[in-house]
Amino acid sequence: MEQKNDFLGTESIGKLLWKMSVPAIAAQLINLLYNLVDRIYIGHMPGDGALALTGVGVCMPIIMIVTAFAALVSNGGAPRASMAMGKGDYDEAEKILGNSFALQIIISVLLTVLLLLFHRPLLLMFGASENTISYAASYMGIYALGTIFVQLTLGMNAFITAQGFAKTGMLSVLIGAVCNIILDPILIYGFHMGVRGAAVATIVSQAVSTVWVIQFLTGKKTVLKIRRQNLKLESKVVMPGLALGLAPFIMQASESVIIVCFNSSLLKYGGDVAVGAMTILSSAMQFSMLPMQGLGQGAQPISSYNYGAKKKERVKKTFRLLLTVSLSYSVIVWLLIMLFPEMFARIFASDAGLIAYTGWALRIYCAAMGIFGAQIACQMTFISLGNALASIMVAVMRKFILLLPLIYLLPQLISNQVMAVYLAEPVADVLAVTFTVILFYFQFKKSLKKIDE
Repeated sequence: MEQKNDFLGTESIGKLLWKMSVPAIAAQLINLLYNLVDRIYIGHMPGDGALALTGVGVCMPIIMIVTAFAALVSNGGAPRASMAMGKGDYDEAEKILGNSFALQIIISVLLTVLLLLFHRPLLLMFGASENTISYAASYMGIYALGTIFVQLTLGMNAFITAQGFAKTGMLSVLIGAVCNIILDPILIYGFHMGVRGAAVATIVSQAVSTVWVIQFLTGKKTVLKIRRQNLKLESKVVMPGLALGLAPFIMQASESVIIVCFNSSLLKYGGDVAVGAMTILSSAMQFSMLPMQGLGQGAQPISSYNYGAKKKERVKKTFRLLLTVSLSYSVIVWLLIMLFPEMFARIFASDAGLIAYTGWALRIYCAAMGIFGAQIACQMTFISLGNALASIMVAVMRKFILLLPLIYLLPQLISNQVMAVYLAEPVADVLAVTFTVILFYFQFKKSLKKIDE
């Protein structure tokens, strides 16, 4: 059993990072495509496509919170399972897998009940109007029924990647995306189901992915298996995983709050065009960040396994390579945005006025992107090494202590108030990266000392 995934502790770090990261980056891009396809088909519905698209757009903050709960369990459990495998304790690794599986089912049931009962008032709170609430409620009412499939696909897939099966993890996402692309036009147009068709296509696609994931984790190829005796929840297994997963949960769940805060400030100071530009800015930032997130996800099983196996030099080498590649990528993307901002704007818009406005705003909003590779590398390594407190501190510092107050504070200090709102992002990034790097320097040394002990 140990030999099946010992390649994480023996193969060259460069080769491993390539092997693990490419499928992880592909999975991130496929997942983005998953969300975009729904919007493209809905936006092209004859007659009410624009209103329907706006209605489904209002659902996104709620969907982000649902997926954040999957991250809460998986991003805490999967690194701990990798560490247990590195120690050779496969019984403990399987117990973590089984407890995480059971916990995600419980969370799914609770979320489903809450969404079915309260999705309408939640949608109105997140910006649905009288014109769009019917579309938003139609989509969300059906999507809620598939919450369990979203939770299990995203959550359990992390345990496939954690074992070193990066290609299988990518296939889990790809299967769902292909199903969604095929089903969307059939249900939306062919069966005239509109937004309800898009929601049905999404949950059916996620269900297919769930079957694939569970079949793998109970089959012959997996190293860790879901076993009935490990489904009984134990606090000593569950709680450390939840603590470690809290940082990714905060990062994902808070995105919806950040978007609402940005939009309300920009609407006040710059009107609809400033809000429209913000949609493009956040999309460009999200798209640009995906490869870095994929790199971090690819490095996680390598760092966690070798940390558990007490192979200090391999842990250090993995971090150095991750930092070098992440920083190189973030600097290249930053240079491209600074030199050709309107090229990025044209990917998401066709209106000449909006493109010109967004080009100006992009240079401000992404001014600190060049150093952000360090933030991602340190943050992902904190999680990989099981440092729950440091990962939570980093997440809370950037989003809540720095970015949220700056969105409202800077317009009071700078005369160009619209620019001041956009400027909140790079100012927060510079301060957050500085804090993260200093914290990482001391915490990483402490983690490496634990290996010696």
